[in-house]
Amino acid sequence: MGLGMTALALVPPISMAFAEPYYVDLFTRILIFAIAALSLDLIMSYGGMLSFGHAAYLGVGAYAVGIANAYGIDNEVIHLLLAIAGAAVVAAGIGFISLRTSGVHFIMITLAFSQMLYFLAISINTFGGADGMTMTQHSQLGSLIPLDDANVLYYFVFVFLALFLWMQSRIIRSRFGMVIRGARTNPRRMAALGFPVLRYQLAAFVVSGVMCGIAGALLAEQALFVSPSIMQWSRSGEIMVMVIMGGMGMLFGPILGAVAYLVLEDLLTSWTQYWALFLGPILVVIVLFGRHGIMSLIPGLVRKPRHV
Repeated sequence: MGLGMTALALVPPISMAFAEPYYVDLFTRILIFAIAALSLDLIMSYGGMLSFGHAAYLGVGAYAVGIANAYGIDNEVIHLLLAIAGAAVVAAGIGFISLRTSGVHFIMITLAFSQMLYFLAISINTFGGADGMTMTQHSQLGSLIPLDDANVLYYFVFVFLALFLWMQSRIIRSRFGMVIRGARTNPRRMAALGFPVLRYQLAAFVVSGVMCGIAGALLAEQALFVSPSIMQWSRSGEIMVMVIMGGMGMLFGPILGAVAYLVLEDLLTSWTQYWALFLGPILVVIVLFGRHGIMSLIPGLVRKPRHV
């Protein structure tokens, strides 16, 4: 994990050394989606909550920034607070309803809510409708942190990724994390032990949604563009693929999955417009030969998770 984060930290200087600034933008996007994948991994791998509507929080965070920018609010702290508040409220509402179900019903309810928000964004012409909305400028965070500088923005996103990685490692080892993991295996037994399982699951669901909402805010900051496509169901599927591809239940797995997925996408799209046709077999091979994703294909790097 430490080696992987060190490699990611070296992307800007290496890109500058080879005069390839494009890779700073590419890996900024990768880090943002790594945060989204990490947030889904928290509830999917450790809590057994297979959400197929996680892109909804990505969109809420992005629109929080885009709408604030449209009204002349350019402070990044305010943008992040709005993204956190919006994602928390939406995740609490969706989680309160969907967590009363399980299995396929849970998947379909999260997907349905995500699509409802997607069509809501399309229908609001004030904020661009289906065409989306373009932001006029980058957010402001003081003269010492100019977010319009690609390298500064990269490390700004990198700090959030490192923070969430540390936070998730603490959560899964805490009493809270143990309850979530126990509820994944046997919720009735955890309830019999006196734990309010639904409250714990809802709290984890909201934390996951907030993390993904912040990723959405950072995505809007990088692209300076927000559109309903951010929260389309296929985006939720991509985030889930990143988690599975990297390694479910392995702390660095979702990050590695985001790197592998988006780098492959970038390479394949440069060769053909039918890139997905080639990406599919690659994913099949990884799943067939790596039971726990790419992480399990690297000998001696990590131990296989005991709870997956």
